[in-house]
Amino acid sequence: MDKKSNSSIKRRTFIKTLPAVGAGIAAFPYIHCGNSRPKPMTRSFGRLNHKVTTLGLGGQASLQWTPSDVDPVPIILKAFDLGVNYYDTSNLYGPSQSNYGKAFTQLDMIPGKAGYNESLRRSIFLTSKTHLRMGKGSSSLENVNNWSNGDGTGAVDDLKRSLSQIFGDGEGGYPKGAYLDMILLHSVTSMNDVEAVYTGLYDTDASAEQIGALAALRDYRDGSNLTGLNPKEEKLVRHIGFSGHYSPPVMMELIQRDTENVLDAVLVAVNSNDKFYFNMQNNLLPIASAKNMGIIGMKVFADGAMYSKGAHWSREPKHVVRTVGSSELESAPLVRYALTTPGVHTAIIGIGQISDDPAKCQLQQNYAAAQVAPDGMTEEERAILEQRTKQIKGSKTNYFQREYVPLSAPQNPGAVYHSRQGCSLKWDTAFAGQHPLDHYEIWRNGEKLGEVTTSTAGE
Repeated sequence: MDKKSNSSIKRRTFIKTLPAVGAGIAAFPYIHCGNSRPKPMTRSFGRLNHKVTTLGLGGQASLQWTPSDVDPVPIILKAFDLGVNYYDTSNLYGPSQSNYGKAFTQLDMIPGKAGYNESLRRSIFLTSKTHLRMGKGSSSLENVNNWSNGDGTGAVDDLKRSLSQIFGDGEGGYPKGAYLDMILLHSVTSMNDVEAVYTGLYDTDASAEQIGALAALRDYRDGSNLTGLNPKEEKLVRHIGFSGHYSPPVMMELIQRDTENVLDAVLVAVNSNDKFYFNMQNNLLPIASAKNMGIIGMKVFADGAMYSKGAHWSREPKHVVRTVGSSELESAPLVRYALTTPGVHTAIIGIGQISDDPAKCQLQQNYAAAQVAPDGMTEEERAILEQRTKQIKGSKTNYFQREYVPLSAPQNPGAVYHSRQGCSLKWDTAFAGQHPLDHYEIWRNGEKLGEVTTSTAGE
């Protein structure tokens, strides 16, 4: 059962109660940071032993689709000046990684170069992504979402390409001491994607023709060579995670198969229209939180579709939104919504442009809005904002997300019988609609036998 329905059975995963309903939604004026800005707010980043700033710099927008009159490097440098410590990029984001390389060069963050500022490098959390599902060989599964933006055919090639473009010569070379804080399996979309990336993880065999991305990247995290793909036993990445925009069941399956906690974090689409789709916040986030994963929000403005951009993927510079909010919808409430969604630690936002006028500077305005506590919006405030943004493009802003699915029954119910002790019941999670799940009811022949709350249900 969800919190506002008496008609269905609810989930077995661990879900915390949302904050109590409070006052009506407040106005969120543009905040001018000025020269006397406070130290940026941080949150514990799941089990990653890092304090992450609530605002992270996204690797798309002008870092990827750079307009002719924009220099992306000052955007990165300004984020550093503001104290932002989470930085996002990807092998699929065109020049984004190289733009970070230019900025890091100015900041003396290139290992091996004169003046290398190791403490500054260690103060940030740098994440890139691979869209390659295999570490060795190709998957025999059909329709695996496996894209490459370079010559490499495996996820390790993307890891090394990231290091080369950010810290090295851009031609494949990277200096000793270069590393990523995390690499994400990017945009995991189908169950076949899940099957592919897990190939060989729990029965790793270096002689196998097919080895999935997780086993290969684990070697480069641990400095091991179980796959035979890391003969120098390099340690090039500290954490592994994944991202997803589309399907909560697929992302939930990816987490639930991870019996060894290889996956430390998830990057997930979260905005105020999420509940009008097969939503992430009532399905994926409770499971990720239960495993104490780092949770990064994205698509805060629906990739600009809340504003001037159409509801479609960006493909060129004209799609980059370069204004701060609009007269119909301020940007600050959308940032606060993402960061007050239970479980979210930071939100990455792409920047179209910066300005010396704080009121027109996307980065400063997003930074100011992100200085919000996890309970900084009440349930009532969040609900009012959901209804406001539902009117934008007829609520069809989240083109990257599956259509709405209502509350479902638990998946794969079953019983294990014991000769003298009755039986044990087990089931896979139900899927939530617009409201969170808080308990399951157990019925037999029209009689209610018991109830299991989501906070005490077993795995």
